[in-house]
Amino acid sequence: MVLLYSESRKLIEKSGLGKAIKHQMEALDYAKVDYTTNIHDDYDILHINTYFIKSYFMLRKAKKENKKIVYFAHSTEEDYKDGFILGHLTSKLFKKWICTCYKRGDIILTPTEYSKNILSNYDELKGKKIIDISNGIDTSFFKRKKTDRNNFRKRYNLDENEKVVLGIGLYIRRKGIVDFIELARRLSNYKFIWYGYSSLMFATNDVKRAFKNLPDNIIFAGYVEKELIREALGGCDLYFFPTYEETEGIPLIEACSVGCNILLRDIKIWESLVEDKKQVYKGKNIDEFQEIICNILEKKVPSLEDKAHDIAEERDIKKIGKKLKKIYQSLD
Repeated sequence: MVLLYSESRKLIEKSGLGKAIKHQMEALDYAKVDYTTNIHDDYDILHINTYFIKSYFMLRKAKKENKKIVYFAHSTEEDYKDGFILGHLTSKLFKKWICTCYKRGDIILTPTEYSKNILSNYDELKGKKIIDISNGIDTSFFKRKKTDRNNFRKRYNLDENEKVVLGIGLYIRRKGIVDFIELARRLSNYKFIWYGYSSLMFATNDVKRAFKNLPDNIIFAGYVEKELIREALGGCDLYFFPTYEETEGIPLIEACSVGCNILLRDIKIWESLVEDKKQVYKGKNIDEFQEIICNILEKKVPSLEDKAHDIAEERDIKKIGKKLKKIYQSLD
């Protein structure tokens, strides 16, 4: 029996981490792995996702009882820095804390080869067994429907021919939301829609400033359930992911599954994952983004719809379930 433990589920449910945990549950259901989320149930393996104080004590308790521990390392110092206010000032403390937690795992899981390389270079984790395994997505769900474009536009009272750029994420600097807002200002003839939400109370000053003077052509739709995300990906003209740092980026995989035209910031994590101008388009800065967005929306460059679908297929939730099952079995 596996105890799938995640502390403060209500607090994190609208974040990428919350989404990843839901995906793990789906994956284990597909793989017919017996698991529980009740800490009072008997279990053999502790699969832990969070690193808050209760998680730490849960780890210590499991160690004392000689339980096997699988720790899913969703976060690194690098992706913490440009999240919320004081991130840079506290990043070293954050790194020390997560390593204190992660190193207690018999196996450490992390979503990508990129994040595995980062963790492997932390002195505190030298010699630990680290395996990269995607959080996965349900590719059978994330498929484009013929009604998506019309329904998506009706939802926001948009003209049938209006060009829409979609963004997804929390209201944090790392996700590139400041650039997203500035590009909406520069490209007033297009509509920009952002899905996701987090309190501006904890945002960095540049994000707060950006929200004080929003252009008329931008919509912040807030947190929505996955059906509306799927519809938006199927109905938009471009999925734009200007993130500065990721350990995986689940919305990108969802966009690959639906078959969107995709524009990414050219950062290291994408180097070996997707190829520029063949599966997606990549840009380095706001001026390049502006040019590429115009070229894609005005069809001055080839459409890359459906060109990155294999990225999603490799990370289908059913395959992830089988991989998790093998990892658990290796601990016996």
